[in-house]
Amino acid sequence: MTASTTPPSALSYKDAGVDIDAGDALVERIKPLAKKTMREGVLAGIGGFGALFEVPKRFKEPVLVSGTDGVGTKLKLAFEWQMHDTVGIDLVAMSVNDVLVQGAEPLFFLDYFACGKLDVDTAAAVVGGIAKGCELSGCALIGGETAEMPGMYPAGEYDLAGFAVGAVEKSKILTGAQVQPGDVVLGLASSGVHSNGFSLVRKCIDRAQAAGSIPATLDGKPFKDALMEPTRLYVKNVLAALAHHPIKALAHITGGGLLENIPRVLPEGTAAHLVKGSWPQSELFAWLQATAGINDFEMNRTFNNGIGMVVVIDANHASACADQLRQGGETVYQIGVIAPINGGGAVEIGKA
Repeated sequence: MTASTTPPSALSYKDAGVDIDAGDALVERIKPLAKKTMREGVLAGIGGFGALFEVPKRFKEPVLVSGTDGVGTKLKLAFEWQMHDTVGIDLVAMSVNDVLVQGAEPLFFLDYFACGKLDVDTAAAVVGGIAKGCELSGCALIGGETAEMPGMYPAGEYDLAGFAVGAVEKSKILTGAQVQPGDVVLGLASSGVHSNGFSLVRKCIDRAQAAGSIPATLDGKPFKDALMEPTRLYVKNVLAALAHHPIKALAHITGGGLLENIPRVLPEGTAAHLVKGSWPQSELFAWLQATAGINDFEMNRTFNNGIGMVVVIDANHASACADQLRQGGETVYQIGVIAPINGGGAVEIGKA
């Protein structure tokens, strides 16, 4: 006689840890946010298998420029402090500011949000920041991916990645090839640490907490707000300056700081001679330097140290360019000049 068997109970995708309904709810929350970012060229956006974008016809010889990035370990503080509404701005800024450096206008952005278990409110806050970043930079949020992967991420944590695509007229691509000795180096102030160097930032926080010396405020902002201040979006003001002034090169000051990013846009035989003290060090960066116990060299190689974007321009046009950028809301400093050097491009920081 054959023993009877009991069929296994049914398992759903939700039982396995993936909630399709939550994903659908998030999409519905995202749609109105994405709608605010729509611009010329969008043919189909959120909801399809692929997003469609037509390069605006005002471009005669468009060259597409792309950039991709994440937010790094700044996310660890977002998890710990439950501050999710600005890291999306960081995500957008890290890519669109890079695209801008080639002289390109960011056109559209796509994001990737991955988590172990989807929390719709948290994800909506993050994507709200992404949409805000796109809106501030004139870039359309036309698609993305939300991946719920049980067992891949600890509870309450997620990861972010994104990429931007921009366009520039072929004849107007910024390569830095025209940079020469005598050109002026302008520095556009950062909004804070931006999204690089947070592995060291978190070590500084741990050290200060152990010593009981966390400051209440930095630069007039509550401590946590000062550190989580999102990356500044330079797109609209710099594009406006590019339309009126012969800018020769731009450098987005990200990982590697001033010392490693400026040389990326300098031709052979030139160096950027920056003048120490030509821009102020904020309370935030002074606190980081004192807490970490590092010298000026390491500060300028690890952090943006107060300068988030660098503009290189002929000395005859520097003042007018700086004035326009200030009128747009940027804080601008003349931080140095281009000088000859033997060998490859370099940055030297010295006294006036």
